[in-house]
Amino acid sequence: MTTATAQPARPGFTRRSWARIRLLKESPVGMIGAFLVLFWVLVAIVAPWIAPHDPNESNMDALIDPTPTAVNWLGTDNQGRDILSRIIWGSRTVLVVAPIAVIVAYTLGSLLGLLAGYYRGWVDQVINRIADIILSFPAIILYIIVIMRLGPSAANIIMAVVFIATPQIVRIVRGMTLELREHDYVAAAKMRGESPFYIMLAEILPNARGPLIVDACLRMGYTTITIGVLGFLGLGLPPPDPDWGGMVKDTYAMMTIYPHMSLFPALAISSLVVGFSLLADGIREISLRD
Repeated sequence: MTTATAQPARPGFTRRSWARIRLLKESPVGMIGAFLVLFWVLVAIVAPWIAPHDPNESNMDALIDPTPTAVNWLGTDNQGRDILSRIIWGSRTVLVVAPIAVIVAYTLGSLLGLLAGYYRGWVDQVINRIADIILSFPAIILYIIVIMRLGPSAANIIMAVVFIATPQIVRIVRGMTLELREHDYVAAAKMRGESPFYIMLAEILPNARGPLIVDACLRMGYTTITIGVLGFLGLGLPPPDPDWGGMVKDTYAMMTIYPHMSLFPALAISSLVVGFSLLADGIREISLRD
């Protein structure tokens, strides 16, 4: 009679991983963050149906009294456009540009970080030197240079974020790869004759997912701030497309007279950034419990 030999559990995304996600409900901080993020995601999805006005429609009559009214709940801006409608439509910009930029940056950064940490030697030296050169410049200066060179648009903002965020992700993934490559399951994979790319993508990367997910949530917040800052500097989406940072810039001169014009877009940016930060804290808290 042949006795079945129990195979060691292989690392990866298992039922235990889904259990960790469900544990998020046990973290009040994480739940608040998830609620804020999901709120803006839903707002972005249903924007065409819930926006009370055309975001680019100017109502000259509203300029007589741009403060909040029953018609314009959050008031109007300096061009008579409904602030609530522009905030609702502006959420689409952030929640399309930021995730795409972070996903692309993580794809490139993870691949390069894995290569640098796994192979070491000259591969590590080349990737690290390129990352060092990019990281040696202040991020905001690089953003301004890239956007001014390419022109303000959603695609160019994504390219700028990817260019600047990728070296930071490379450093994180490289450091984790240097540690994880020494574990027994990596040695076992090598003994089975697995290819280096299999080992990096199926053995090392899944075991680094916890800190990387936390960093990705925080990076989504950083990217949201970056989009707002670029919009405030006039390097965001070209007008008249709704842009939270651009809304603050357009009405900043009237801050002392009609503070609501800049306050509400700034609150929208802050709430989404806080949501991502609290969500990252909740995920970190769950990881520490495990």
